[in-house]
Amino acid sequence: MFSLEQIIELLIQYKYYILFPIMIIEGPIATVIAGFIVSVGVMNFIITYFVVIVGDTTGDIIYYIIGRWGREKFLERWGKYIGFPVEKVIPIEKHFEEHGAKTLFIGKMAQGIGGIFLVAAGLVKMPFLKFLSANLFATLAKSFGLLLLGYFFGQAINNINSILGVISAISIGIGIIVIFFFFYRQKMVDVKI
Repeated sequence: MFSLEQIIELLIQYKYYILFPIMIIEGPIATVIAGFIVSVGVMNFIITYFVVIVGDTTGDIIYYIIGRWGREKFLERWGKYIGFPVEKVIPIEKHFEEHGAKTLFIGKMAQGIGGIFLVAAGLVKMPFLKFLSANLFATLAKSFGLLLLGYFFGQAINNINSILGVISAISIGIGIIVIFFFFYRQKMVDVKI
């Protein structure tokens, strides 16, 4: 959505005021850039970290709400026509009941596919406070790591962006395989029953 240069210019000019909305849209790379800007003394590390956490968490809550809304407004009404009736959500619900916090942590750490996990948490109606606490734990760790990455290696921002792109592509590929396997396995269980 934004180029690296645009994000850098906006952060230098508006600092924390623009960091929050950028975090909602462009979380990981914006965090790395913010870390770099902190390293040159334009922004404060603690304040930046706080704004990154609040902005990223706000974006994650939006994904959760989309999932929650999607179940009621879309899936229950149209799911049967696209091959995903509400009944297919039941195994995902069971998985989130047993492994919700771990699943969110893994999804949040996986670059590029985290939104799928956040929407899924809303889709299966994971209790909001459980979602928020599990997600916040992952956000604290990931954001701290990305800020440090930008702080110490921000001069290589174009290389970091390329690396994040490769990691995203790999994560998306693995995510598609895992989702395919999950539904294939569930279909085999349904056939046996």
